[in-house]
Amino acid sequence: MKAKEIQELIDYISNSGLAEVKIKTEEFELSIKKYAESAQVRVVESAPAPQPAAAPAPAPAPAPQPAASEAPAAASSNLVEIKSPMIGTFYLTPNPDAPAFVNVGDTIKAGQTVCIIEAMKLFNEIESEISGKIVKILVSNATPVEYDQPLFLVDPAG
Repeated sequence: MKAKEIQELIDYISNSGLAEVKIKTEEFELSIKKYAESAQVRVVESAPAPQPAAAPAPAPAPAPQPAASEAPAAASSNLVEIKSPMIGTFYLTPNPDAPAFVNVGDTIKAGQTVCIIEAMKLFNEIESEISGKIVKILVSNATPVEYDQPLFLVDPAG
């Protein structure tokens, strides 16, 4: 299944009354669940065994880097990540001339829009599930993001 076909399927599901779709072939497994304002997509490749072997190798490399840059933050303990619920392009502002939804140091509330993720020409407002203080923005504006990729670090005590 090509990326365009997956995008068309997601468009169809988002416009239909369906809440969940699962497709499984010899080559891949696709699970799409529709929740309130957003859709979550998970694609699991079955045929290419090298991908799972390759995925753990890059993971340790990025892991030490954030740990090193966030060492002072980690010392202050329980920071919570706001993660991307979908694949798309991350935007901090509703349009190029507008101010950012949030900045480092801002206090946010659960349900507050923190960014937009564009997927297939649909702009999805991403709302925080927690209240707290934005400690770090982990993604640059107008860059691609993956499903479950951390976008923000939030101090729930802030």
